[in-house]
Amino acid sequence: MIESKEQLQEAVAKIAALKREIAKVIVGQETVVEQLLWSLLAGGHALLEGIPGLGKTMLVRTVADSVALSYSRIQFTPDLMPSDITGTTLIDFGAHGAASQRFQPGPIFGNLVLADEINRATPKTQSALLEAMQEGTVTAGGTSHELPKPFFVLATQNPIEQEGTYPLPEAQLDRFLLKIGVKYPTREELKQIVLRTTALESPKARPVMTGDELIGLQQAAKGLLVAEDVLDLAVRMVMMTHSSEDDAPDEVRRYARFGAGPRALQAFISIGKVRALCSGRMHVSWQDLRAAALPVLRHRIVLTYEAQALGVTTDSLAESILQSIEAKR
Repeated sequence: MIESKEQLQEAVAKIAALKREIAKVIVGQETVVEQLLWSLLAGGHALLEGIPGLGKTMLVRTVADSVALSYSRIQFTPDLMPSDITGTTLIDFGAHGAASQRFQPGPIFGNLVLADEINRATPKTQSALLEAMQEGTVTAGGTSHELPKPFFVLATQNPIEQEGTYPLPEAQLDRFLLKIGVKYPTREELKQIVLRTTALESPKARPVMTGDELIGLQQAAKGLLVAEDVLDLAVRMVMMTHSSEDDAPDEVRRYARFGAGPRALQAFISIGKVRALCSGRMHVSWQDLRAAALPVLRHRIVLTYEAQALGVTTDSLAESILQSIEAKR
């Protein structure tokens, strides 16, 4: 809990130091880094979408190094089995031939788990992540095993190559707090990337925060205040994603097949509190909700077939909701 101005300033300083450390390795992508940190500070999972080669894997590894978290990477492929992720029960034979069972943890047992190209695994394997992401446990052989804390799943997927992929079901997409779009770097950023990666020594991140300190910041964010009118705005934003709502924009009425659920509202408030903490404020504002709108809603609105055919995006629907709300404020 933040109980004084000094504690608030200390929390802001820790977050700023973390951003600076990540910037030593990652060129540009300020929005991506910021949204990824929102997810971590809110205790949620994130889905990063972008074409290959944009540094998604390096970003996740750099965050793990900066926060001194144990890191594991799972490369998803069509032949990957659920036990390859969660672990399996082995049989050990003692010196006298006595058999005993032993659980061998899989790569999911890490603080920060990179699920690389998650849409390349079969639905059966993808679903192995559901319990881990939601409950923080893995069940094997009828026994539940606690995952380490803090625990985050950061998944990546390639939006342009769909051959041999299995789109994530809506129920699993909803478990990701944010869906973060990774854009192509600018000309100047490309030059900086080449200079950093082709030098004699590449920059590396050093730990500037511990896992316990991260958990402390998560608790501090949860203790921030949300005014009734701000909460009402968040509820309104979520309800306006449904085409059946009276005040839904015309674009939503025409192109949205299904809208966002309760987890979207939880995400809005969680991210709003984290953003307020990063800004050194004790309360959530409308600007916090507005900044969170696209990464919170873009994977929680299901488009109609007409929208997909016309190239309409969930981002454009979210923008129309924001414009509608701001026009009436």
